[in-house]
Amino acid sequence: MRGLSVINQKVAWASGMKGTVIRTIDGEHWQDVSVAASDPQAATLDFRDIQGFDAMSAIAMSAGPGKASTLYKTTDGGVHWERLSVNSDETGFWDAIDFWDARHGAVLGDPVDGQFKIMLTEDGGKSWAAAKLKPSSDGKSGLEAQANEGAFAASGTCLIVQGKKVIRFVSGSAEHSRAFYSNDRGQTWASSVTPVTAGAPPKGLFSIAFADAKHGLAVGGDYQQAKGEGLNAVRTDDGGKTWTSAAALPKGFLSVVVNIPGQGKMYVAGGLAGLGLTRDQGKTWQVMSEIPVNSVAFADTKIAWAVGPKGLLLRYLGPDLRKLK
Repeated sequence: MRGLSVINQKVAWASGMKGTVIRTIDGEHWQDVSVAASDPQAATLDFRDIQGFDAMSAIAMSAGPGKASTLYKTTDGGVHWERLSVNSDETGFWDAIDFWDARHGAVLGDPVDGQFKIMLTEDGGKSWAAAKLKPSSDGKSGLEAQANEGAFAASGTCLIVQGKKVIRFVSGSAEHSRAFYSNDRGQTWASSVTPVTAGAPPKGLFSIAFADAKHGLAVGGDYQQAKGEGLNAVRTDDGGKTWTSAAALPKGFLSVVVNIPGQGKMYVAGGLAGLGLTRDQGKTWQVMSEIPVNSVAFADTKIAWAVGPKGLLLRYLGPDLRKLK
């Protein structure tokens, strides 16, 4: 299980391998609403990310080479799923999906012909088109990739959107780990190098989260070294233009970081190393758990879920994160 979307204290969606999607509408019991039950062709797909809109509607994104990257949508609570889109780039690989609202969203794909792919929808996912890039004076789009650079479809959080127009994503595997951002829905792009080590396929940044326009965190590491040494988190106070070290606890590989709704500088990071909490945007951390997870998402400071290897599903029931000791 890797995809997770929490709507509120009672409604959440999660997704994973073999066409799997599950849903809760009471915060306690989960229903199997797998895409594979609606479309047998989805039985081999790995749904790495899911975007829930409410108790009845969600879009599930599978990740894989070429046509293994797909988008499916349900509007009846998972009884039926409609296939919206299939990756037409044979060398492409979709990594994450996120939405500003029910109609406007973005999908991030690994580089094709040396450039990261950003696709946008304005009709709730029915149709998708490549972002209309405006090259800079040197003719570059800002999405040019380093040799071997890519994003990680580890938790569905390597890409996020903010406000009405901001898109952000992080990368790894190449010489440097980088953080990319666009303030105009993907037309123009800038990026910055971060201190997190990359340089090999399993290393780099895996997830990014922001509390507001300026303050954010990104996490990662080496996914082959769950308890490995090395920097696993960075922070920014200028909207992603520059990043500084913010070594997270627990030490090791972290695949997801989320800002707690309405809590400013409070974030939770998770991964195969476990789960950690910071109340000061990464300056100090405390370990919450050492259970390996892939993704985590919070409804508020008291209710959350996490998903992980071998079908793991965890529910957090407090104490209130503001009072956790």
